[in-house]
Amino acid sequence: MNEHYRDRRKINPGAGDMLGDNTPNDADRIEIGPTPLAFDEWAAAGLELPDLQEMRRYRWKRLTQHVADRDYGGLLMFDPLNIRYATDSTNMQLWNTHNPFRALFLGADGYMVIWDYKNSPFLTSFNPLVREARSGADFFYFDRGDKAFDAARRFAAQIKDLLRDHGGGNRRLAVDKAMLHAVRALEGEGIEIMEGEEVTEKARAVKGPDEIRAMRCSVHACETAIGIMEAFAREHVPGGEVTEDDIWAVLHAENIRRGGEWIETRLLASGPRTNPWFQECGPRRPRNNEIIAYDTDLVGSYGICTDISRTIWVGDQKPRPDMIYAMRHAHEHIMTNMEMIRPGARIEDISANTHRLDDKYQELKYGCLMHGVGLCDEWPLIAYPDKMVPGAFDYELVPGMVLCVEALVGEVGGDFSIKLEDQVLVTDTGYENLTSYPFDPALMGEI
Repeated sequence: MNEHYRDRRKINPGAGDMLGDNTPNDADRIEIGPTPLAFDEWAAAGLELPDLQEMRRYRWKRLTQHVADRDYGGLLMFDPLNIRYATDSTNMQLWNTHNPFRALFLGADGYMVIWDYKNSPFLTSFNPLVREARSGADFFYFDRGDKAFDAARRFAAQIKDLLRDHGGGNRRLAVDKAMLHAVRALEGEGIEIMEGEEVTEKARAVKGPDEIRAMRCSVHACETAIGIMEAFAREHVPGGEVTEDDIWAVLHAENIRRGGEWIETRLLASGPRTNPWFQECGPRRPRNNEIIAYDTDLVGSYGICTDISRTIWVGDQKPRPDMIYAMRHAHEHIMTNMEMIRPGARIEDISANTHRLDDKYQELKYGCLMHGVGLCDEWPLIAYPDKMVPGAFDYELVPGMVLCVEALVGEVGGDFSIKLEDQVLVTDTGYENLTSYPFDPALMGEI
């Protein structure tokens, strides 16, 4: 009776009634979770698992506090990633991004109501913080046709009642991403719509201890998958046997094998397709003695994003001197900029004091110096000084933020680019680089 789960929990998913992350040891559980393979690898690495119950409570309290601090009656979320943050539940996440059928109301008193797919109210049953499950938040034309606004009005009437019961009658409602019918219906009920993305992005920006533990697990799983993908490329590319798609498919498969969820982009390119950057992977067969560059953009274990970029050399010859120079320059760029990460550092100061890329690399440099990361790429964004808009990011870094530090080095008209990126935690005293995956020694000029 007095035994706490921490006294009996095991990282081994085959032992005990609870897994090491404080969820039921049930292979038929509702929520997405890591696989036995992931648990075994994390145990071998000595990683501490998150307490998912505590992580969910932390997120719920943080969102509720942000609503109260702004004197809003509630927060209404349609964004699948915000709903995941608030409830830790998923439902056809990618489909939901372009067919929005889910919504979540969080009252100023912490009361949460989810609108889910009509046949799946059970998907949040594992989380007692979600007090009600309803349906009817689908206002997209495919689903509702010419009667979409009627559905939105019925939904808005429910929100009005919830603000009365759980928002103290305060009709100032933060809304993140609402379709046009929803906006008009809510305003028709006399509800004042406030900026919801500002609330959710700032709430999500500071990670709690269990979120950081979950992120360490996600990073480890991602780096393991990267190693398998690179080994596949090194084995098969010299013989001209595989396409860029074949290589990228390995990362997808290994992510799923560890309980990961999806990859947001297809950013893997080879040889001359790396310049300009942002050509997504396709049917090209990488050749021997070429570079392969990639950006994981991977939503992995526990729904946590691991956003790592590397550029590798595949071949039996040495890379050209200009490639080695560009690689070292990119490495110097992210490592020097990383040194500015600390609590209290102003975002605009980081931008102003950035390591400066050579003139020949300026035009094709990446879209930002750094960006936040959590469930996906998140606030804040730290722009290069020539792109910084004064006042847009007039904030300081605080412990618990996680930033991806970027570099893209290539010349206009060149036949290659170097893409590098590390994921970095802001600590109480400075920073910790959560990324341990090595930089290609051939491109670094070390072999």
